[in-house]
Amino acid sequence: MKLKLILSFLFLTNCAIAFSQGKQSGESKKQDIAVTEKGIIKISVMYPYAEGKTFNMEYYETKHMPMVAGYLGSNLLRYTIEKGLSSGIPNQPLPFMAIGTFYVKSLSEYQAAIAPNRDAIRTDFANYTNVGPIILVSEVVK
Repeated sequence: MKLKLILSFLFLTNCAIAFSQGKQSGESKKQDIAVTEKGIIKISVMYPYAEGKTFNMEYYETKHMPMVAGYLGSNLLRYTIEKGLSSGIPNQPLPFMAIGTFYVKSLSEYQAAIAPNRDAIRTDFANYTNVGPIILVSEVVK
């Protein structure tokens, strides 16, 4: 009975947190479903961890990602920012310090929006990191 109460409390707490995060970010359930639909384009910008490399998450979150998102306009469905915590293998170094992901409707529209702004985006790297990103463009298949 005690375990059942604890599990119920944890479930309700997680639901409340998820609900409040969704409300704070203004994201709707419909939008969350859209970014996982087959055919959506996902651009992952991954910053590898290496000894002596730095990453300013606050700047990335408040300045860089909103700047790039602004270039993407209505093609952008959503973007996410992840902070690396650890490797999936114990006692191994962190593979990535951070990963920024853009979900867009059209790859050609993404490329057309980024091309004239590429220099501004690259110049801004120096404001938050001293490592070059690895970029993966993929298509959501399921």
